[in-house]
Amino acid sequence: MTAPAYPAARAVAATVEAHFAHHLASARKRGQQDLAPQPDASVIEAIIDAAFWASLRREESYAPKISLALLPPEQAGQRLMLERRLPLAPDVLTRVAPAVERPGIHLGVWRHQGGLYVWGATRTIPTLCFVLQVLEPGLLVIKHRRLEESGKFANVAVLQGDQVKVVDEQSAGLSDCPALLTSLLGFDSPATWNDSVNVLVQLAVSMRAHGRGGLLLVVPPATTSWRESIVHPIPYSVVPPFSRLAELMRENAEARDRSAWQDALRRSVDAVAGLTAVDGATVISEQYDLLAFGAKIARRSGSAQVEQVIATEPIVGGEPALLNPGQLGGTRHLSAAQFVHDQPDAVALVASQDGRFTVFAWSPCEQRVHAHRVETLLL
Repeated sequence: MTAPAYPAARAVAATVEAHFAHHLASARKRGQQDLAPQPDASVIEAIIDAAFWASLRREESYAPKISLALLPPEQAGQRLMLERRLPLAPDVLTRVAPAVERPGIHLGVWRHQGGLYVWGATRTIPTLCFVLQVLEPGLLVIKHRRLEESGKFANVAVLQGDQVKVVDEQSAGLSDCPALLTSLLGFDSPATWNDSVNVLVQLAVSMRAHGRGGLLLVVPPATTSWRESIVHPIPYSVVPPFSRLAELMRENAEARDRSAWQDALRRSVDAVAGLTAVDGATVISEQYDLLAFGAKIARRSGSAQVEQVIATEPIVGGEPALLNPGQLGGTRHLSAAQFVHDQPDAVALVASQDGRFTVFAWSPCEQRVHAHRVETLLL
């Protein structure tokens, strides 16, 4: 490699090594099978360094999008093997990137004769496998597959230029932490990745993916109190509630063809998330019945205007801040904070067009709205 060293790679390598060592040791004690090899700091640094410099290059005017997985070929299941290994170098990664740009495909990286090489590609990786994803120039995410199968990997750290954000697992221990946030932080606790949380996570990922920004309100079932915080008439009220997503969740335990069920769930999630691109809020119940979309939020009669919220981000070193909702974003953020203030049993999910994602929930401890910035977990 001729490029200078990427300082953030060395800065975060030891922390990432400790993370994987801890979770792999815990998984072994529980008797977990099919575990990935443990990455060491020098290997982590080398992979990050190569990926970072590759992300700044162009191949026929396209910025590379790559996912690198550290594992030997024999742990990759069905795999595409190259006759000749490729050196782990920025120019090599840039050239091969178009072949593995689709989601779910990883370039396999492993050691050979003292160096690191790309041996091929795979869709199958073992539990707790080190994965480095290049999302855009200078933006890298370190993640791993969870102990339970799910569509969302657990993020460990996000690197963007000289900025390094390490996810703080202890954030999941907050007494009033929303279920969505607890799930995204559930690195090695299968109990936190239950079906109800899984749907909210998939909705959050899909909302963020459509790139138009959106607002999703999750309200208690069998109640109409949420309507007191909505302008009437609602442009797109759904009567009776659209229940396809709810029906799929009820079928979960009895589904014989898991692949077909997961495909149907994914399509339904994308359909609901797509509605959030319409101006206004999409409203679903906690049981995933679609109640309305395009709804305009208004302050409930007799309620005070929200002046401040607690804002946190689940990263190491992140400190709570008392902010005006307008400091978090635009109209969607202001409306979401007001809705949760007036309807404390509800949760509001807000996706910004620039990729930021905020979960608004009522904090019983602080007796005010808590804004959880979670885009670091959704990348």
